[in-house]
Parts: sequence; C-alpha cells; structure tokens
Amino acid sequence: MAEELIDVKFRLADGSDIGPSKYSSVTTVGSLKEKIISQWPKEKENAPKTINDVKLINAGKILENNKTLAESRSHVSEIPGGVITMHIVMRPPMADKKSEKLQDGSPKTSSCSCMIL
Repeated sequence: MAEELIDVKFRLADGSDIGPSKYSSVTTVGSLKEKIISQWPKEKENAPKTINDVKLINAGKILENNKTLAESRSHVSEIPGGVITMHIVMRPPMADKKSEKLQDGSPKTSSCSCMIL
C-alpha cells in the first residue's frame, strides 16, 4: 500500500503562509518543523533557530515532535482532499542568564506589556 500524501500549509502569526506542500503521512512533526525553519521567509524577523523554538498547532492541539503527521491529524476538522492549515507559534527568545542583572547588580524584574489591536 502506498503512503498517503497530505497537503499542509503553515500559517505564520502575521497571516502569511508557508506552503502548501505535500508530505508523507509518516513524516514526524519534528521533520515538519525543520522544513519550516529551512523555508522561513528571509524578510521576516526573529526566524526560529531550532525546532524547539516552534510550536505547531492543528485543530487546537499543540503537536508533539515525535508524532507523525497521520497521528497528529484531526479528521473532524478536515475537508476531504483539502489543505490542512497548521498554525505556527514562536517561542519567545530566552533571555541570556548573564543579562538577568542590571548594571547596578540588582536583579532584573520581569515585566509584561500587552497591546490589543
């Protein structure tokens, strides 16, 4: 029996896409992430460096690196013969431990700023 080929595209946070491309159903999520890193648009800032910098979400579930595409599919939300859209979430860059202290030696305090558009 031949392997099933699945059409997948990856949606970036800004709404642009990578793909669609055909992938074997036995392709692992980790391999998909490697493809995403290699195909990351050059004009985009903050490109992922490793597969751990990328999270793939399909049908509301975060996909595990060791699972195959077949294991990660959601047959409920798919249209037969259609393209599966997986969303990419980038892990924020980790702060360098050496820069965790301010110049005066006091510990850096964490702050968060959110903007709702």
